[in-house]
Amino acid sequence: MSEKIEKEFDRDHREHTLVVEGRNAVLEAFRSGKPIDKVFVLDGCQDGPIRTIIREAKKHDTIINFVNKDRLNQISTTGKHQGVIAYAAAYEYSEVEDMLKLAEEKGEDPFLILLDNIEDPHNLGAIIRTANLAGAHGVIIPKRRAVGLTATVAKTSAGALNYTPVAKVTNLAKTMEELKEKGLWFVCADMGGESMYRLNLKGPIGLVIGNEGEGVGRLVKEKCDFIASIPMKGEIDSLNASVAAGVLAYEIVRQRLN
Repeated sequence: MSEKIEKEFDRDHREHTLVVEGRNAVLEAFRSGKPIDKVFVLDGCQDGPIRTIIREAKKHDTIINFVNKDRLNQISTTGKHQGVIAYAAAYEYSEVEDMLKLAEEKGEDPFLILLDNIEDPHNLGAIIRTANLAGAHGVIIPKRRAVGLTATVAKTSAGALNYTPVAKVTNLAKTMEELKEKGLWFVCADMGGESMYRLNLKGPIGLVIGNEGEGVGRLVKEKCDFIASIPMKGEIDSLNASVAAGVLAYEIVRQRLN
């Protein structure tokens, strides 16, 4: 297993409260419609039930990681994983269309927050909380290189996850293209951009936030119409992702109120 997958493996195990073990249990979880973020399968196992689980995972666009028996044994709490362990999301995911319908029902221009490479559950929870308070109609996260709706995310959101839809998409850049066709335009946060106070942030908008280290990825940034920077006066050069999201979200709120 690569070091990256191993880190994700350990992080997910710490964060998820619902770990599903065993062939029948995992298969039933898929068939019942329970949101499964990831499934870990014993590498090289090709019997019928495992093939069925892999097929279900692909049908639901769930991330599949093939791992060795030692790793499965390490996280198994029952000792009876039978070569497969799944991590279920703590909350149901929404669809992007649900967010647009919510904006329409409220008679408001859509306001969405899109997150690229946010892997810290505390950041995601805090951003969902801010999204709710700022009146955003939803939060969109990618399936890969991102934390899902774990128990820690739910707790950090302070209840906002019950009211703010979160969608998980396969390709963030493609989702942005589809939303552009529906009238949205996008602004991302980056130190090299124009001051947010000089930008017109009104209308149907998607705010794109990346992580502190890498920022917004190149492909996603290319889909953005504007790049906004937050004025900084101190000696360090970046804000925590959730703080940056809050500052920009409330500049959008200010302009909308005016």
